[in-house]
Amino acid sequence: MAPAASLRVPNSAIFICDIQEKFRNAIHEFDKVVLTSRKVLRAAAILDIPVVVTTQNRARLGDTVPELSSLYAAEPASGSEKKAKLIVDADKTLFSMWTPEVKAAFAAPSAPTTVVIVGIESHICVTQTALDLLAAGYQVYVLADGVSSCNKEEVPIALARLRTAGATVTTSEGWMYETMGDASIPAFRNIVSLVKDTSNDTKVALSSLLSSKI
Repeated sequence: MAPAASLRVPNSAIFICDIQEKFRNAIHEFDKVVLTSRKVLRAAAILDIPVVVTTQNRARLGDTVPELSSLYAAEPASGSEKKAKLIVDADKTLFSMWTPEVKAAFAAPSAPTTVVIVGIESHICVTQTALDLLAAGYQVYVLADGVSSCNKEEVPIALARLRTAGATVTTSEGWMYETMGDASIPAFRNIVSLVKDTSNDTKVALSSLLSSKI
C-alpha cells in the first residue's frame, strides 16, 4: 500500500495582522479582508495549521474583529466545531508582527518554517512583518486577497516590493491548493467543501481587492 500523501507545503503558520475594530471604517475594502481571513482560518483548522494573531495598541484601537476571533482558540473546547489552534495573541507597538513574544514561540526546533500573512496595513505592518521573516530565513506567503491599506494605492506598491524581496504573493485559494499539493490527502474533501462554501466570498474579495493590485 502506498504511504499517505503529505502536504506539499508543510510546517506552516498563519499570521493575522492587526484586523481590529477601529480600522473597520478606515481600511479600503476592510470587509473583504475579513472574508478572506475567515476562509484562511477555516482552512487552518482543517489542515491543522497554527495561528498567530496580533493587535496594534489594543487599548486604543480595539480587539481583533469578532468575525475572526470566533474561529481560533488556544484550547478549543471538545465537541465544538473545530477551530484553528492559536499559539500567540500578542498586542504590540512594533509595526512588525515579529515581536519578541512571537519569536519566542518560534524558537522550538519543531516551530513553523513557512508563514502565511493576511491583514493590514499592506505597506506598513504587513510589509515589515514579511521583511523581518524573510531576513530570519522563513518562507513567506502574502495573500493578495487578504491584505489592504487605508489608501488603496499603497497596496500594489507594497506587494511589488515584497515580491522583489522574496515573498510569494498569491491568493488564498492558490495558497490552499499549493499547501495541499495532492488530492489524496485526508483533508482534501473538507478543503473542497470550504472552497465551494466560500466561492461567492472569494469572487467578491478578488474583484474588490485585486483590481487595484495588478
